[in-house]
Amino acid sequence: MKFKHLIVAFIVLLILSACNDGIDPKEHLGEIYSVALDSIMEQDEALSSNMEYIAIDMSNFEELDENDKKEIINYFKEKYKVDVLGTTLEQLKEKGLYNPDTMALDGVLLRIENVDFKFNNNIFFEGSKYCSGNGAVGVEVTIQLKDNRWKSKEAKMTWISQ
Repeated sequence: MKFKHLIVAFIVLLILSACNDGIDPKEHLGEIYSVALDSIMEQDEALSSNMEYIAIDMSNFEELDENDKKEIINYFKEKYKVDVLGTTLEQLKEKGLYNPDTMALDGVLLRIENVDFKFNNNIFFEGSKYCSGNGAVGVEVTIQLKDNRWKSKEAKMTWISQ
């Protein structure tokens, strides 16, 4: 009886390993984070109207190297044709790019708070898009590998500031 369980476990292991397409998501972090951040950017487009810049808080992007971060910045510069800064809200305040009276930016700040690498090359992100105290959204995004490209599978708003 134990031999049958061992055979079944071995077959399941073979099937699961055959499903692995050999692509390591950690080798494509610049592309993956760009897709996730862009999915966040596309939420509540009113927050992006008249933006002068896009700030991306990369302070917690510990798995990314400098080349990955440059890839993200260049992606957003090319797509949105505005200045793109790799900076935090505190740094924006220090640079005078935050109005404390209105609690507003002249651009948007994108953040990723949580990343979870799932089975089958699915990656789950929780992030936010901030324009002002009354203009911000929380977003959950799932990125997946499809046709050898990283694409947004699902993006949904989880909260809206008021």
